Amino acid sequence: MPFYIPILFFVGAYILTYLTIPKIIGLVEYKKLMDEPNKRSSHMKRTPTLGGVSFFYTLIFALFFLRVWCDHGEAMYLIPGLTILFIIGLKDDLVVLSPYAKLIAQVIAIIFVISNESFTIYSLNGFLGIDDIPIYIYYCIAGFIMLTIINAYNLIDGIDGLAAIVGIVILIIYATIFYMTKEYFFLLISLTLNGCLIAFLKFNLSPSRQKIFMGDTGSLIVGFIISILTLKFLALSPEKYDDLPFLMENIPLIAISILIVPLFDTARVFTIRLANKRSPFSPDRNHTHHILIDYFKLSHRKASFIIGGFNLAFVYLFIILGSASYNFWLATVLVVTVIILGYFFYRFDYSFSNIKRKIRFRRKVDNVKEKGKNIINSPKDN
Repeated sequence: MPFYIPILFFVGAYILTYLTIPKIIGLVEYKKLMDEPNKRSSHMKRTPTLGGVSFFYTLIFALFFLRVWCDHGEAMYLIPGLTILFIIGLKDDLVVLSPYAKLIAQVIAIIFVISNESFTIYSLNGFLGIDDIPIYIYYCIAGFIMLTIINAYNLIDGIDGLAAIVGIVILIIYATIFYMTKEYFFLLISLTLNGCLIAFLKFNLSPSRQKIFMGDTGSLIVGFIISILTLKFLALSPEKYDDLPFLMENIPLIAISILIVPLFDTARVFTIRLANKRSPFSPDRNHTHHILIDYFKLSHRKASFIIGGFNLAFVYLFIILGSASYNFWLATVLVVTVIILGYFFYRFDYSFSNIKRKIRFRRKVDNVKEKGKNIINSPKDN
C-alpha cells in the first residue's frame, strides 16, 4: 500500500468531521434538540448533542473507497450494522429508548458482522490450553464480545473528552496492530474513525458555544467499530501473529488490556448495581470518571487524560509482559490489577442514596451553624 493512502484517509476524515460539526451544532440549536442536564449530568447547561452524526456519514463515505481493500467484502457487512445503530442511537438521543430496545438493535447489527467469514474465530491458539473451537461456540463468543464492548464504550461517555480520548488510544493501538499484520482494510477504518474522534475532541472539550456531545449516536457507532476491530484481532490467522511482539496464546489477554478502561468500569458499576438489587442498566453517578471529578475535584479534561493515559500505559505493560510471559502469569497480573482497582474505587460509594444522605447531613450542619450565628448576633434583652 502506498504510504499516502493511510494519511489521506486520516486527514480526509479529520477535515470532513471538523468542517461539518459546526453545521450540526447550528442545526441542533436551531431545532432546540440540545441535551438537557439532569441530576446525573456532569454539565450544567443545555448542550448540543448528535456529534456522532458526523462519524456515521464519514465512515459510510470512507467505506465506499475502503471496499477495494476488502478480502471478504467486509465493507458491505459493516454498512447495515452501522445504519441500524445510527438510527437507534439518533432516536435515543431525541426520544429516550429502553435499554432492551437498544439491545435488540445491537444484536441485529452484530448478526451482520459475525456472518462474514473474515471474523470467524477458529482457534484460541492455546489460550488456557484451548485450541480449536466449534462454530456455534464462536457465534456465542463473538456475540458476547461485541455486545459487551458496544455497551461498555457507551457507558464511559459520561464526561467531556473521555469517550473520545479512550477511543483514540484504542484505535491507535489497533491501527498499529493491523499495519504490522498487513490487514489494510482494518488499518484504514481505524485511521478514519481516529480522524473523526480527534476532530470531534476539539469541540467536545471547548468551553465556548461551539461545544457538542457525541451522544448515543456517536458512542454506539464507535463502540461498534471497536468491537469489530477486536473481533478481527482475535480472528487473525496464526501466520499473522508472527509479526506481532507478543506470544500468540496471549492474544485474548492483550485484547482485554486494550479495552481495560471500558471493561473495568462496566464490570464495576454492574456489580455494584446488582449488589444493591437494582437493574444493571439503571443510571447513577458511580462510574470511575464520576468519582475522579466528584471526589478528587478533577476537571473533565484532567480526568479524561488521566484515564486515557492509564489505558495506554496498561497496554504497553501487557505487551511487554506478553512477549515473554505465558498467559497464566499475564492473567494473574490482570486479576490482581482489577482487584486493586476495584478495592480502591469500592471505597467511594457514589450511589444516589449515599449522595442524598451526604447532602441532607450537610444541610443540617449548615442549618445548625446558621442558627448558632443568629443566636450570637441577636440583641440581648436589657
